Amino acid sequence: MNNYYDLLGISQGASGTEIKKAFREKAKQIHPDIAGSSQSGQMRKLISAYEVLSSPERRFEYDKAYSRFIKKCGFNYRVWLNEQDDPESQAKLIFYELLHLEEESAIDIWRKNGGLDFRMEKFMDREDWMDCQYILAEELDKKGFSFEAFKLLAAILSEERRRTYFKLFTAEIENYLKTLVKNRLRHQVEDEIWLDCLETMMQLGFSAKDEKFFMRSMADTIKKLRVKQ
Repeated sequence: MNNYYDLLGISQGASGTEIKKAFREKAKQIHPDIAGSSQSGQMRKLISAYEVLSSPERRFEYDKAYSRFIKKCGFNYRVWLNEQDDPESQAKLIFYELLHLEEESAIDIWRKNGGLDFRMEKFMDREDWMDCQYILAEELDKKGFSFEAFKLLAAILSEERRRTYFKLFTAEIENYLKTLVKNRLRHQVEDEIWLDCLETMMQLGFSAKDEKFFMRSMADTIKKLRVKQ
């Protein structure tokens, strides 16, 4: 399997209708209720591919990242990267695995290299780093590691504010980050870390309405901490 299109068994020029049809046919074949629990991992990959390709904005970003990064990889690039022991190769291997739906492998490599302390932007082209970091954040969040996802997303949104790269896709990143903060992150972090996260959100240039929510949540958390003292 080379990419999301291969997983669904469609061409890169497939229409939205063709993507939906291919997903339904594949899902019938490998759904765990039909094919057994051994296919649950493959089903998750199928859903991930469909989520990306069924969204015009996300599909555009995926196509752009894949064609740019894989085009310069060459044959057996994964094998070659696995044989290297330098941080640049490790960063590129993470991106390669993510683009080929090997998200568990990508996360494992990322963690072995320090996780949040592994500054991939030092070892990759700016565009590759931003695409890689977004996909990695999404996969971490899916697996319940929302704080790590938050840190990665906040970093790329801050860079996007400094110099535009994602353009129309920026709005989706903003909405994803807000959804993560409002719906999942609070339940996973301590009060002090939550305050740090809210301060970060305040610095990222969200709307006045959003900032009001962040400030109210900060006030409630500070009040809670004072009561504890």
